[in-house]
Amino acid sequence: MNQPMVVTVSQLNQYVKSILQSDHLLNGLMVRGEISNFTRHYKSGHLYFTLKDDNAAIKGVMFRSYAAQLPFSPENGMAVVVSGSVSLYERDGSYQFYVTDMQPDGIGALHLAFEQRKEKLAREGLFDPERKRPLPPYPERIGIVTSEGAAALQDMLNILSRRYPVARVVLVPVQVQGKGAAQTVVDGIRLLNQKNACDVMIVGRGGGSMEDLWAFNDEQLARTIAASAIPVVSAVGHETDFTIADFAADLRAPTPSAAAELVAPNLPDLQYYLLELGRKCEELTTRRIAFFQRRLDEAKSRIFTPAHRLEQYAQTLSFLQESIHQSVGRKLCDTKIRLRHLAELLEARSPVKLLERGYSLTAVEGKTVISVAQVQVGERMVTRLADGEIYSTVSGIKEKK
Repeated sequence: MNQPMVVTVSQLNQYVKSILQSDHLLNGLMVRGEISNFTRHYKSGHLYFTLKDDNAAIKGVMFRSYAAQLPFSPENGMAVVVSGSVSLYERDGSYQFYVTDMQPDGIGALHLAFEQRKEKLAREGLFDPERKRPLPPYPERIGIVTSEGAAALQDMLNILSRRYPVARVVLVPVQVQGKGAAQTVVDGIRLLNQKNACDVMIVGRGGGSMEDLWAFNDEQLARTIAASAIPVVSAVGHETDFTIADFAADLRAPTPSAAAELVAPNLPDLQYYLLELGRKCEELTTRRIAFFQRRLDEAKSRIFTPAHRLEQYAQTLSFLQESIHQSVGRKLCDTKIRLRHLAELLEARSPVKLLERGYSLTAVEGKTVISVAQVQVGERMVTRLADGEIYSTVSGIKEKK
């Protein structure tokens, strides 16, 4: 009769582990269950938990390299579907599930991450209406943090130039999609604050999927927007798109184009308002003078006192008239000064005035040249001066270093 083989505990556990790992059914396995006893190790970053259903449970572990890729935070009681393999932890002889991926059961991971992040920042008061600031009514400098080549940028520039050409636009080009995009937007907002480069800023991009817009759900970006000393208008995607940046900003615009309209007053409307204000002041002055004249006439008709009483009323009327004229005169003067200032700003930014001061505009095939990268050797250029145009051919290009 053969004697049974005697093995060590380590040898036994190694053998059982090899059996589990060699079973293809236990590798690349997906398991549905509920998380309990959840722990995130503060040093290693590994996740430890129990995955259970109504009748059974299994220990699970997700190493840091996989856990760091989760867009949401696992919690006790959360129903999930995990992917991975079954193996054995040799030191304790414990059978457990090694997780490489985890998805919420019944809801998308990105959507869950969005709701978790939104709830967390809301609890901190980051979205409170009390901390949001009003936008300046007449900004002199408008900052835009977005992609330089985006159609949304051109839409905003067109609207700003039409509505409020007296304002200077400060563009900070950033990456708005993909890995590292959120950090470039953060850096752009911080740069405008460090340089105090604008009175109000627009942060955003055009439309896209939830994955495309995910950079604007970044927690650090939300905190940077909330901490900005310059009022921030969030303009991400279309009207139905919402991001964490929208809630953190001082104002949310439904589209980038709408953001441009929100930050800039309409100059023609403003000019009309000032003219109308001047007309109303003049009309009010006329009515007030007529009112006091009627009172004087009524007083004269009732006077049966000596002549010095009539003289006192005349002096009072003269004083009131003088006060009214002075008050109206000051208001009219202020109105004229504001109108003159706006007219000077418009004239100073006129392309024709720039040409008269010695500047020129160069174009290739009808497009204004602002960079040597737009021009190739041999292309014909048209240079416009104040008194005519010069036609030339590019013989060489030298980039500024």
